[in-house]
Amino acid sequence: MKEITDIVKAYQKATKEKKKTALATVVKVEGSSYRRPGARMLITEDGQLTGAISGGCLEGDALRKALSAIVQQENKLITYDTTDEDDAKFGVQLGCNGVIHILFEPIIEEDPLNPIAILTTLQAKREDAVLATLFNLDGKQQLGTSMLFKKDAILSKILKEIEDDIINDAREVFTNKTTTFKVYPCGDQEVGVFLELIHPPISLIVAGAGNDAQPLAEMAYLLGWEVTVIDGRTTHATPQRFANATKVLVSKPENVLAQIQIDEQTAFVLMTHNYNYDLELLKYLLDTNAPYIGTLGPKKKLLRMLDELNLATPANETRVHGPIGLDIGAETAEEIAISILAEIKSVFTGASAMFLKEKKRPIHVYELKNN
Repeated sequence: MKEITDIVKAYQKATKEKKKTALATVVKVEGSSYRRPGARMLITEDGQLTGAISGGCLEGDALRKALSAIVQQENKLITYDTTDEDDAKFGVQLGCNGVIHILFEPIIEEDPLNPIAILTTLQAKREDAVLATLFNLDGKQQLGTSMLFKKDAILSKILKEIEDDIINDAREVFTNKTTTFKVYPCGDQEVGVFLELIHPPISLIVAGAGNDAQPLAEMAYLLGWEVTVIDGRTTHATPQRFANATKVLVSKPENVLAQIQIDEQTAFVLMTHNYNYDLELLKYLLDTNAPYIGTLGPKKKLLRMLDELNLATPANETRVHGPIGLDIGAETAEEIAISILAEIKSVFTGASAMFLKEKKRPIHVYELKNN
């Protein structure tokens, strides 16, 4: 979601400066690539890039293709076949051993359903959504970013003859929480559709406004997470100390839940260094559906807290991450922040947090399902 947020901001800036833009989207990958389907990049007519569609090897050529799309005012699908050992003929030196299909869409400001307008609506509210991007691998008309499916709303400019089928499949993606790729017959051609499930950014609630919470909040902000800092001390919980936090609240534990929203992307970190504050807040959190709760400190501290709350069950011991973080040998506040954020990220993506060199399957967590 951070990439989408950055792209929307960059587009708004470009519009104010009267610059034309195009959106590049990775819509399909066969084999290996640095970025997977759903990676996006905004290109302005003067060569400014926001986001990324590769590790840097494609961006130069993508700029030329984007400028061509802007000049011709039409969508273009470009395929990079990096399985060819002579990939130098592209002038990009990829070496990724895969086939990458990238859609370039010039942004027409007057179109109320242009790709950026759809992305803007997508990020306006904290909820899951499905984005449908249509393309043709045979080089015919490229329909592009065409639909946003939400629980209570649908934005669409899809051809009527296939719209119902795509909406039904988008609803299935929304329900099953699984991104997929589909192909639909449309007249005398076939239309490929990338149905992408997009979650809101992780909402990190940090209970504790000490000095060690500052690098945690700042690093989470850099990841594009929404950060809320809560503490009972007016001297510590201030916007000046946490300039990039979405919210900074001074609150007693019993009042915390009334001031925040908990959803499927919410993570709590208890690090006030005040045992009684953490204890009382943990009591309230265990009654919620918060998907991630972590406590700073040794295991015996967590077990003592659960015991005092009369909640020392195997389920609660498993649910609460205490001590919080991955074992990376962290010592400083910054290193501990990395450890905590890495664990939270792995929990929400369902990743193993193992050494990548030991993985037997592809690096990326999910494998795109085809129909």
